[in-house]
Amino acid sequence: MTQRSLHARHRAPRLALLAAAGLLAVGSATAATLTLNETGSSLLYPLFNLWVPAYTKANPEVQINTASTGSGTGIAQSIEGLVQFGASDAYLSDAQMKKNPEMLNIPVAISSQMVNYNVPGLNNVHLKLSGAVLAGMYDGRVRYWDAPALKQLNPGVALPHHLIVTVHRTDGSGDTFMFSQFLSFTDKTWEQKVGYGTSVNWPAVQGAIGANGNPGMVSAVRSTPYSVAYIGVSFQNQTQKDGLGEAMLQNRAGNFVMINKKTVPAAAAAMVPKTPKDERISMIYAPGAESYPIINYEYVMVKATQPNAATAAQIRKFLSWAVSTEGGNSLVFLKQVNFLPLPASARALTLQQINQIH
Repeated sequence: MTQRSLHARHRAPRLALLAAAGLLAVGSATAATLTLNETGSSLLYPLFNLWVPAYTKANPEVQINTASTGSGTGIAQSIEGLVQFGASDAYLSDAQMKKNPEMLNIPVAISSQMVNYNVPGLNNVHLKLSGAVLAGMYDGRVRYWDAPALKQLNPGVALPHHLIVTVHRTDGSGDTFMFSQFLSFTDKTWEQKVGYGTSVNWPAVQGAIGANGNPGMVSAVRSTPYSVAYIGVSFQNQTQKDGLGEAMLQNRAGNFVMINKKTVPAAAAAMVPKTPKDERISMIYAPGAESYPIINYEYVMVKATQPNAATAAQIRKFLSWAVSTEGGNSLVFLKQVNFLPLPASARALTLQQINQIH
């Protein structure tokens, strides 16, 4: 027996033991694979699920896991260090930042929110709704679809005398944050009694329904006649497929507008220049004749300090790709979820934040 074959004979059992113990990597790519985890916003989730396969195909050294758990969970788990990316439609409050100064609020796109309804015979009519009337619907001051406040906004529309069924999120939600901000900014009673947040104490209203995530909101409205709900724009294709009504919302200028190629960019143009260095800003109820009143940055919450240099480098690389117009901010991705890319000034601020990750 040659020296080489003798050496191979002794090495084979050891390799088998290592393989059985899971200590032997199969191929260099497997050995180098680093796993990153994302959880949070159900509004941002469809975009992450478009991004990840495209990115990891070109970057096989990294694996990215995604989960739709609501912005509240995304914020909490990113702060706790349980995930690398906490997806959120809401930025951290001053109080949260004071407790967690290491957190970065990194915008990756601009989104908006619809108000949808299921009113038999009227789902093909874009009913006009204001923040104040929606606040009344959600706290019980406006109880029927033919209430005077709704008739006044929709003259000539045959509104039914049927109890309004409001649908709200039960999970901690950036969509709730956006919607409750809109109600707070437009109605003093709501501002004083309920306020805004990723979770709020919803007023006890007869027939009100709670739902989990944007998919749950869509399902609840679809299956419940005379219901109304707030739903993220990344689910617009589904709401249209299901034949749900979509409201025209009254903006700060008093005009009734819908989400389209003019109104969301108009609101963004009014608010993006006001973005501070840390990019925590509400873009709800923007000024401007054409501005759509419920738009926001979609955030990824990340700790500035990571456990090691390799993880920090992969996070920086992925996020830089995500906000690049040749990468994740390409219309190839954003059009599918009805988002807008970051304007150049916001992208510059975002890249400054990304570069703080170490």
